[in-house]
Amino acid sequence: MEIDTVLWSRLVTGLTLTFHVIFATVGVGVPLMIAIAEFVGIRKKDHHYILMAKRWTRGFIISVAVGVVTGTAIALQLALVWPNFMQLAGNVVALPLFMEVFAFFFEAIFLGIYLYTWDRFRSPYTHWLLTIPIVLGASMSAFFITSVNGFMNQPEGFVMEAGHFVAVNPIEAMFNTATPSKVFHVLSSAYMTGAALLAGIAAYVLLKKGPSVYYKKALKLMMGAVLIFGLLTAVAGDMSAKFLAAHQPEKLAAAEWHFETESGADLVLLGWLNAEREIMGAFHIPKALSFLAFGDFNAEVTGLNEFPLDEQPPLIVHYLFDAMAGIGFVIPAIAALYFLFLIWKRRNELNKWLLRGILLCAPLAFLAIELGWFYAEVGRQPWILRGYMRVEEAATTSPSIRILFFVFLLLYIVLGTLCVIVLRRLFRNNPAEAELDKLLEEKRDKASGKGEPA
Repeated sequence: MEIDTVLWSRLVTGLTLTFHVIFATVGVGVPLMIAIAEFVGIRKKDHHYILMAKRWTRGFIISVAVGVVTGTAIALQLALVWPNFMQLAGNVVALPLFMEVFAFFFEAIFLGIYLYTWDRFRSPYTHWLLTIPIVLGASMSAFFITSVNGFMNQPEGFVMEAGHFVAVNPIEAMFNTATPSKVFHVLSSAYMTGAALLAGIAAYVLLKKGPSVYYKKALKLMMGAVLIFGLLTAVAGDMSAKFLAAHQPEKLAAAEWHFETESGADLVLLGWLNAEREIMGAFHIPKALSFLAFGDFNAEVTGLNEFPLDEQPPLIVHYLFDAMAGIGFVIPAIAALYFLFLIWKRRNELNKWLLRGILLCAPLAFLAIELGWFYAEVGRQPWILRGYMRVEEAATTSPSIRILFFVFLLLYIVLGTLCVIVLRRLFRNNPAEAELDKLLEEKRDKASGKGEPA
């Protein structure tokens, strides 16, 4: 039986990215939340916020450890699964791939220093300053790897001669036209998701164990971050839509089931297609697609039928786009509702229904991240390198690819299980209130001289 190596190559990459993006998002989003919590704790002289930074750092380190393994797996599968792509474009994307590794080591060095220097400096701000290179390293890592994806969508910085890339300008390739909107979208959504995760944990504990000063403060701080970065993510999404309209019109048209070029194009929500590709049961927002694409309700939007059938993305991306955008509106709305209840004293911002909604925001945020990456990758089809190399041309022809899929699957099952077990062991029998009492006692002992060595 002949193996479809292209299909299995897609499955390996899909599996790898789906698992890795969870830890990559935590790795980018949580460091900023740690920095915010410690800074607020220092400014307010509030030990609750300092404890947040300490506890979140412990959990973050576990995600970093898993992320290292999954990131290495991605680098490995690029060479094993897509050898023809690496042969063609390897000399172009080598710089950002190397810089991504550099950014990780930069972050890891300062993370180690940060972890082991609590209360080692006369000024607490000195310790807090260590969070800046950690946040920068995590964000730079996201920037460099996202620029590679931007290059795959908008190849620039080379000349094509005899089937090879020559006169390569790696800086131009890295700062391609797609990079600004993609990086903005990735960073803002990662920060929002990191905040939503930590807010969800606080909401869960408040639902399960009742009122807690520590978790009430954590919830309020993180819901503020969710609201701010949720709004920034919406702005980033608008930028991305305008980029697609100008540079990848077929991708936007497939997402919106916009088949005929027209002015004042409607935005299509939900629905389904019949055999003749007619839209059924959808909601149409008049002229909204033209405004989304160009900021003009009467602008002309290119239809999907303008492109050859074999170069049109799969139409399933419509559902991916709708779900991602829908979640992107729901999460900031719940955050806004929380602060509305907080300000409006007659309402209880800690009521069970609102806490359940906040708890739900955590998995929804990760789902939106996954959907966004699926839309980015599936929406580029049939190209792996848009306009230059198709997916079937880039994939390996080795039948061993099927074995590789199950090797990676086993690896991720083991990693995921170990991650859950370790995190449970770290926090399950170590409640925040007990740890805070211990922290305050240590500070009192130190102030009285009891904690000093003889």
